[in-house]
Order: sequence, then structure tokens, then C-alpha cells
Amino acid sequence: MSLIILLVVNWLATAGCYTLLATGFSLLFGVARVANFAHTALYMLTGFLIYTFTSILGYGLILSVLLAISSVIIVAISYYILVLNRIKEQPLAVMMVTFALALLIQDILLYIFHASLRGIEPFVQGYLEISGVRVSYQHIFTIIVSGVILFGLIALLAKTKLGKAIRAVAQDTEMATVMGINVGHILLITTSISAMLAGIAAAVILPLFSIEPYMWLNPLTIIIGAVVLGGLGSIKGSIFGALILSFAEVLVVTFIPEGGFLRGVASMLAMVAVLIFKPEGLFGVIFEEERL
Repeated sequence: MSLIILLVVNWLATAGCYTLLATGFSLLFGVARVANFAHTALYMLTGFLIYTFTSILGYGLILSVLLAISSVIIVAISYYILVLNRIKEQPLAVMMVTFALALLIQDILLYIFHASLRGIEPFVQGYLEISGVRVSYQHIFTIIVSGVILFGLIALLAKTKLGKAIRAVAQDTEMATVMGINVGHILLITTSISAMLAGIAAAVILPLFSIEPYMWLNPLTIIIGAVVLGGLGSIKGSIFGALILSFAEVLVVTFIPEGGFLRGVASMLAMVAVLIFKPEGLFGVIFEEERL
């Protein structure tokens, strides 16, 4: 029983992180047609900025998180305006320049902080005991915040004027322009939301782990797998894909000795198993108007 509780808590916390990352990646891809391979590098950068603001500069945790997420949003918007907006019609070029940005962020962090492991202060200290199992309050906080942000994003897209504009641009850019929607403005907002989701994911999950300059690689594999598994351009699919792959990862880590080395393999095997029977993904986009 205790192992099951541990499995569920770790799964929900990990799934919370991956769903935020996957929906951010999928949102930008669905609206701007940009496959941002630097998405998890922004997630990593947020973690290091929080560490810098708290441990080196001595700022409070809340202020540090706000400054870190704001900084990452500025980086994302600047890179979109200066680089991605000029080449977004060339998918291969977009993949290459976003991957180049990820490597640049990695190497800068490696130069400054080296490869040593560092930690971030948790939002909440202490633990709750459930059937003899100690569950940290930070795990519970991560699960709750991830769920609230995720439902907030869904409500934003479904119920608000901005959400309808975002969906209109995702479905047909030319028609959205005819309807009077400022497409360029919507693309910048979408880029900001995507970066913000990566930043929030880092703020709530990274206090449970160590940070280091190569930590963006495994999450990138998982979220791309989740987006492909769920169906390219589908927010709902990205969520289900992230839930499935995170469960496969946590299952291996929990029940197999040295399973941490196999977590990536397990999640990719789960993705392949589903795609064999449903190649377009769980909620694959067949028509352009089905996006988001």
C-alpha cells in the first residue's frame, strides 16, 4: 500500500510538470507552427535564475520566482521577434535555431555554474503522513499548482475572448486576419504563455530535484513524445500523452532497481506501443480546423 501511495504521488507531481511543459510546447506549435526545441532549456534557465536570485543575491523566493519567469518570457519573446518570426515558414530551420538556443543556454550555464548539482528552496517545508508514508508538502503543492494552472489554461482557451482569438489564429491565420485579429500580437502572447508555462513548471517541480546544465534533455524527449503521442496540435492530446509517459517513467523508477537509468526508455516504449495502433496519435489533427 505504501508503495502505491508513493507511486501515485510521484506520478501526479511528475505528470504536473510534464503536462505544463507539453501543453506549452503544443500551444506554440499549434498556433505559430513553431516546434520550439528550446522549450525545456527555458524550463532549466528558470531553475537557475531562481537559484541565482535566492542563493546568490539573497532575494525572497516569491520575488525570485516572479523575476525568473519574467526573464524567461522576455528571452522567449526576444528570440521570437529577432529570429523565429523571420524563419517560421521553414520548419527545419526553426528546429535547428531553437536547438541552437538550447545549446547556447546550456553552455552559458555550464560556464557559469559548471556541472555540479545545485538545489532550489521549496515553497513549503515539512511533510504529511499518509498510511505511514511521508509525502512532502512540496509534492502536494506541485500537484495542486500544476492542476490549477492547467485548468486555467483550458478555461482561457475555451471561455475568453483572447482564447477564441488564439484558437482562430491556430485554425486559419488568413481568416483570423480578415476578422480583424492582430495575428502578430496573438503570436507574441502565445509565445509568452508557452514560456510562462515552462517557467511555472520549473518553479514548482525543481525544488524536488537537483538542477544542472544538462537537465533539459530528458524532459525535451518526454514532451516531444507526449505531443506526438497525443497528436500534433492537440492540447488535450498533449495532456493525455504527458500523463501516459510520466506514468511509465515513474513506474520504472519505483519498481526497478536502478530504474532511473531506464525512465526515458520506458516512456519512449510506451509512446511506440500506442503509435503502432494509432499512428496519428490519440487525438491526432486530421483537419487544420481541429487544432487546439
